[in-house]
Amino acid sequence: MTAKQWRDNNPDSKGNIRDYANISQLVCLSNLENLNAVFVNENIPQDVRLQRLNKIAISQMKILIEEKVVKKIK
Repeated sequence: MTAKQWRDNNPDSKGNIRDYANISQLVCLSNLENLNAVFVNENIPQDVRLQRLNKIAISQMKILIEEKVVKKIK
């Protein structure tokens, strides 16, 4: 979801989408921002970057969520 989409869906919320993200989402976002910078430096087109970053985000969130569940079990 884009920042604009989030604002449109949450008109009564103060701040921005990051203010409401959990730690796993913030870690994933930070990683994606760094990877995007690398992809930009490699002159990868925006549509290709978006597809790659989306796949990476899904994979990372699955890992981060599973790790959180495992820690709770222990």
